[in-house]
Order: sequence, then structure tokens, then C-alpha cells
Amino acid sequence: MSDVKPYADHLGDGIIQLSFTLPVPYGLAARKAAQELGAKMGLEHSEVVHYQPLTAGYTYFVMYGECTHTVDFASLSEEEFDIEYMNEDEIEAFAREHIGRPLVVVGAATGTDTHSVGIDAMLNLKGFHGHHGLEGYRSFETHNLGSQVPNSTLVARAIDLHADAVLVSQTVTQQNLHISNLTELVEMVEAEGWRKRLILTCGGPRVSNELAKELGYDAGFSKGTYPHHVASFLVRELASRLAETDPGTR
Repeated sequence: MSDVKPYADHLGDGIIQLSFTLPVPYGLAARKAAQELGAKMGLEHSEVVHYQPLTAGYTYFVMYGECTHTVDFASLSEEEFDIEYMNEDEIEAFAREHIGRPLVVVGAATGTDTHSVGIDAMLNLKGFHGHHGLEGYRSFETHNLGSQVPNSTLVARAIDLHADAVLVSQTVTQQNLHISNLTELVEMVEAEGWRKRLILTCGGPRVSNELAKELGYDAGFSKGTYPHHVASFLVRELASRLAETDPGTR
């Protein structure tokens, strides 16, 4: 199938649900405003199915509507977005064969970000949803620095440990704080002359692979990521780099 669109009751009906808040007082005029907004977004037969006051001057809406647009899924598939992920045993075997030593990984939630859930899920033994974090792999040596870690501290620690990879978690995204913070880290690594030595990855709810690469990272991971996804990328990337250079120079 090439052109695809959302569906709810039957294939191709285009029905979607969305929720949002408008800075308007609760009432019939607010409901009308939401419906007109739905029409301007290109939704056909849009209908507010629920709305309620949040506080004085603000109203919350739940709306259904018919999306008339499609996307060419076949062309996206051809761009090789999909990565063949390995399971834990396959990762261990791959690392033994192609690397022959533990990969040193340093991770943190940097800047003012206080949320350590993401980096803990990727690195700590308990992992996430039944999947071990990298700490549970024999092929990884992990160092989780926690949250609110200055970029300078993370970079210095990575250099001290002669790390192979750095994982940066970013949850706080107000006013695009994650963009400036992620950019700063790349600039620090480049200033230290370590960009070619380090595999740089980042992750978070608003981080995509495309955004990560645009900011100078090797890969980005968003919602739905499990530790074995990150591990699969890291072992393959390091193996590829070692194959291109003399391992004795690291």
C-alpha cells in the first residue's frame, strides 16, 4: 500500500481524535471556535464531542474529524527508516565477534533536566518493560551520571573513561531548551577533538533521528525505544568504526 490515511471505524475513513486547550471562557462560543479551528486545520465533519472549563478563561476540548490527506508510505519505507534490531543474546554475540571488549558508555540527563527516567530505562539493570538496561549486558560497561548534569561534566567524564559512546536524555523541551543544550554538547566534544572518537546519541519525547543528525549526533531515539534498540545501534556503529581504523589507535 502506498497512500495511507488514518482510520477508526473502517479502513480509509480518515477519522482522527485530537485534544487541545483554547484561552477562551467556557461556553457555546468556545465550542464554535474549536469547530472552526478544526475546519481550518483541514478536517472535514469536525465535531467537538467533549469540552470543559479548566480555569477562568481556558477551555479544554476533545474533537473528532475526518482527515482528507494521505502520506506516501512506500516512499518513506524506501528511505530505510527501519533498523534491524537484535535481541539481547544476538547483541552479546555480535559484540564478542566484532568488538571483543566491553563498550564504554556514559549517559546523563544534562543541563537543567531533572528527569532521569529515560536514561535510567536505557542504562540501569532493571531497564524498562522487561528489557534489561545496558548495565545488564556483558558487552557494555555503563556509567549513569544521573540528572541535571552539566554538559562539561559529561564530556569530561567521557574523556576520562575513554568512552566509546555518550547517551544524552532530554525531557525538558520548553522554549526548545533541548535544542540549545544538545547543540552545546556537540560543540564541546568537537572543541576537545573527540568527535570522531565518540558515538553521540540522544533521546527524549521530542527527539527524532532526523533532529539528532541535524544537530550533529550519530543517532536519536524517541518514544517507543527500548534498551536493545540503543544497544543494537551502538555495537554495529562501533564495529563499523573499528573495521575502518586500527583498533590499537584507540
